[in-house]
Amino acid sequence: MDIPNQQWYVALGGQPAGPYGQEKLRSLAADGRIGPDTLVYGQGFNEWTPIKAVGELAGVFSPQAAPPPPPPARALADEIDYVIEGTEMQYVEIELDPGESAVAEAGAMLYMHQAITMETIFGDGRRGQSGGGGLLGSLVGAGKRLLTGESLFMTVFTHSGPTGKARVAFAAPYPGKILPMHLGELGGELICQKDAFLCAARGVALEIAFQKKIGVGLFGGEGFIMQRLVGDGLAFVHAGGTVVEMQLEAGQSIRVDTGCLVALSPSVRYDVQLAGGIKTAFFGGEGLFLANLTGPGHVWLQSLPFSRLAGRIWGAAPQGGGKDKGEGSILGGFLRND
Repeated sequence: MDIPNQQWYVALGGQPAGPYGQEKLRSLAADGRIGPDTLVYGQGFNEWTPIKAVGELAGVFSPQAAPPPPPPARALADEIDYVIEGTEMQYVEIELDPGESAVAEAGAMLYMHQAITMETIFGDGRRGQSGGGGLLGSLVGAGKRLLTGESLFMTVFTHSGPTGKARVAFAAPYPGKILPMHLGELGGELICQKDAFLCAARGVALEIAFQKKIGVGLFGGEGFIMQRLVGDGLAFVHAGGTVVEMQLEAGQSIRVDTGCLVALSPSVRYDVQLAGGIKTAFFGGEGLFLANLTGPGHVWLQSLPFSRLAGRIWGAAPQGGGKDKGEGSILGGFLRND
């Protein structure tokens, strides 16, 4: 019996919900919350009845016309060309067309062509955060960078010439590899350690990524805050030593030294664990904690974290407790003038 504007009660999770009209039932069906065997009850019914047995509701699960495809999204970041040179001490050379720009941390520039102009901006590098951008957006971007321990300012390198191409190069801060990360191919987002970012196409934003678990924040090696690169363009990050790239399947886990983590997909869960028993943790030489990474997602690791390199250099220096071995002469330091 058809009743105009009939309202229906639905058995959801063993409990009655509603009353709902047919449009609401369509929405529940589209979300997968009800199916043809879901029980409903309405006016004129003596008992709960499966939806598939109610003729009036035959159209609830009928296929809906797919919406037209959206227009192609306009790229937010400049499209740049690049080449990475070198082996142990690398640099990346970026080629810019007129009007295109790259952003970098202060002090990363190696050289630039005459047509390139530099501008220091107050913010995180996204569009609109220059001398002509809004003050509020600039303050927010600068505040995010300050929280990650970086400078309040970034440098924008722009091809200001009328024609042709111009190049600007950025050097790695210590031995390792420069990794090109195309954010558009990585889902538009990448989480990396605070000092990994080197440079990027103008339009890529540097944000903060809070670690929600207090254990990760206190013992994860990078604190509560890591950097989040957001956009659809190219970004370049630096890793020390040799790079290890892994694709973790869903549920697959690995444990790594906390300082060896360079970058990871947002879908990867990041936690810390005690490195074995108490004796192993204190005397094993691997630190108290290890990072536990669980897929699915991509992970990039480095074999030589800067903290490890700096520790070795400090340990070998006289002020760090090391001894001058006097290489090249058995007289060593006796003939050295301090």
